[in-house]
Amino acid sequence: MLDTKAPRRDFLKYLGFSTAAATLAASCKTKVRHAIPFANRPDNIVPGEAKYYATTYIQDGYAVPVLAKVREGRPIKIEGNDLSYTKGGTSAAVQASVLDLYDTHRLRFPQIKKGDKFEESTFDDIDKAIMAELTTAGNVVLLSSTINSPSTLEIISKYPNLKHVQYDPVSYSGILQANETSGFGRKLPSYKFDAAEVIVSLGADFLGTWIDPIGQAAGYAKGRRIDEAGLK
Repeated sequence: MLDTKAPRRDFLKYLGFSTAAATLAASCKTKVRHAIPFANRPDNIVPGEAKYYATTYIQDGYAVPVLAKVREGRPIKIEGNDLSYTKGGTSAAVQASVLDLYDTHRLRFPQIKKGDKFEESTFDDIDKAIMAELTTAGNVVLLSSTINSPSTLEIISKYPNLKHVQYDPVSYSGILQANETSGFGRKLPSYKFDAAEVIVSLGADFLGTWIDPIGQAAGYAKGRRIDEAGLK
């Protein structure tokens, strides 16, 4: 093609024709989707104006107070709560938790098994079916992640034939048992990274996921801050 003797005018004609053909091919009719505003707008919602709601991120017993930025009823951003013990800090897992609300594979409605198939149901029907099974069944095992809600634990304790087993993908049972055996009680430790001069971590991602990443990251950053006034 580089050796052809076609003039520049013919080359521009071919280029214009190919561009027009591609445009015609791409201009196929697609489905029209209309964006309709509120027919009856709620009093507390202003289009384009964001609102913030205090809530809590809970994962495997780890609770973080956060503020959810909501626009037109849709959470779009997670921020730390300045009034909490985290002093407005968050972690990568907390920031990414808002994506779970927009998972296309999530079930939109509860399902109940009828025969060999699962059918959509309502929460009231699901609650009635579970209550009926709990009152007539013998020994029942409830498997869940770590629950630190007193009200939820109180509800679970009302069923004497129910054995509650808590399991987390990342378990700290080894640390709990070691501290209990050592006489410190069944507790998780907290580390003052801001006072440490040397930190040795063996498989513990203390800035990402281990125990209290938000508080530990804040202490680590404080300890790494250079005091220019104290330098010699």
